Amino acid sequence: MKKFVLAAAMAAMMSSTALAADKIGVSMALFDDNFLTVLRNGIEAQSKELGVEVQIEDAQNDVAKQLDQIKNFAASGVTAIIVNPVDTSATQAMSDAAAAANIPLVYVNRQPINVDTLPDNQAFVASNEEESGTLETIEVCKQLKAMGKSEANVYVMMGELSNQAAVMRTKDIHDVMAAGKCEVKLNIIDEQTANWSRDQAQNMMTNWLSAGKPFDGVIANNDEMAIGALQAMKAANVDMKSVIVGGVDATQDALAAMQAGELDVTVFQNAAGQGAGALKAAISLAKGEKIEKKVYIPFELVTPANIDGYMKKN
Repeated sequence: MKKFVLAAAMAAMMSSTALAADKIGVSMALFDDNFLTVLRNGIEAQSKELGVEVQIEDAQNDVAKQLDQIKNFAASGVTAIIVNPVDTSATQAMSDAAAAANIPLVYVNRQPINVDTLPDNQAFVASNEEESGTLETIEVCKQLKAMGKSEANVYVMMGELSNQAAVMRTKDIHDVMAAGKCEVKLNIIDEQTANWSRDQAQNMMTNWLSAGKPFDGVIANNDEMAIGALQAMKAANVDMKSVIVGGVDATQDALAAMQAGELDVTVFQNAAGQGAGALKAAISLAKGEKIEKKVYIPFELVTPANIDGYMKKN
């Protein structure tokens, strides 16, 4: 009888150990975001395929809440942690919390400020933001040239300034201009943040339109802001054929806007691929395997000419 009880106890302990070993904690910056929803779905789909349990929490754009989630994951004994950071300048504390618990950590999509000094069991999975704004801006320039423009006035909509992606995508625009890679002379009328938000972008574009300054295009750091700008322009009866509007992410809403002849340029960022890649990286680190500190999923330019190949990707 004692042997049976002991065997049952050992079996239960082994079972609970296996469960803990297969559980990965995930802290997402925000659930209520189209792109991040696709990324989260990518993590979930990959977890089902690999038979790994994931616990996904919503940080609700709150840095303190996200840090608490990471500490709670560590205290619960998860095998690894995946973080889509709310504020990329606040990631050192997150890395320190995971390192103190000796738990592997993988940042996904948004580059942490400490990316070059991450511990051996931490990594970053995303797409190289030097490509995103560069591909977008060069194509916007190309389409402006095709409209017969030699010089063009544009508005720039930036994402959250605490996010490295917003900073880099905006820098890409200026780098393209400075390097002479634009086929027309671009004049930036105004450059403001709409915090990745469709609603904020719509309000901002409405204000710009009320100023009455002639413009030829809008270069937005993401599709949500580009769509907000389009909504404001349509409400003001702006001829969509007279302006070039670009975004980044190639979300389903953006592709629908492109099919409708409204959005002219977007850049496919493989959200599901980033999510799956982050989970694979977390599993590898949990096994003690060596991986690259930065794992990049390539960006891809999307225009009306090649949109058909992207309709089912996100």
